[in-house]
Amino acid sequence: MADARGQLRSGTVVLGGMGLLAAALTACSSDDPDKRCVDRDSYNLAKGYKLVADKNCKSAKSSVNGAWYYEGEKSGDWVDGGSFTKPRKASSGSGGSTGGHGVSRGGFGSGKGSSGG
Repeated sequence: MADARGQLRSGTVVLGGMGLLAAALTACSSDDPDKRCVDRDSYNLAKGYKLVADKNCKSAKSSVNGAWYYEGEKSGDWVDGGSFTKPRKASSGSGGSTGGHGVSRGGFGSGKGSSGG
């Protein structure tokens, strides 16, 4: 009986530790949105913005007009469909968050029949 109780405790500790690890990894990944360094002056209607080395976005002494581009879709050396505005963190409260995308409808004071956008 004592052996079974000891095994149960060790299993609980392992499972508890895995839960903490999963929570820590989730917290870290949600704070860092998908971002890529692009040349602001390279926009091409068909391709988007040209990707450049991250050092171009970290240093003011660059020959490239580098800027962080968030949540775009990468295709080869180009990225498009994102924004230069860093997305807001998702709220943990009820009602959700648009995360900087989409249209938020409803809520306090939004009358019936409102288009919301």
